[in-house]
Amino acid sequence: MPPQMKLTAITPDCSDPLALAAFYRRATGFELHPKSHDDFAGLAREAGLCIGFQRVDDYRPPRWPGQDAPQQFHFDFAVDDLDEAEAMLLELGAGKPEHQPDADRWRVFTDPAGHPFRVTGN
Repeated sequence: MPPQMKLTAITPDCSDPLALAAFYRRATGFELHPKSHDDFAGLAREAGLCIGFQRVDDYRPPRWPGQDAPQQFHFDFAVDDLDEAEAMLLELGAGKPEHQPDADRWRVFTDPAGHPFRVTGN
């Protein structure tokens, strides 16, 4: 039997780990890891999943929906109210791309580092 693997962290590249961690901390309520610093910042929750953000020199943000700088990954978040979540995210500094394939069911945003993420209504 293969060993059991448990996902413990997701770590996107960015140019400013502390700023990106602050954005997602306000959006999700996850706690900032006490050992976060200029080159790596982490957010954690009780269940153990960590979202990390690591500094990369000459970081190039992805472009949604184009593929000249591909998105490589994206987060998906579920919310009770899409409109309320959208207002909060835009106030926190998220971008909202013009291309929205199914805005009645889910919406695409970009974080301050340019990573696309999706918010889906319950």
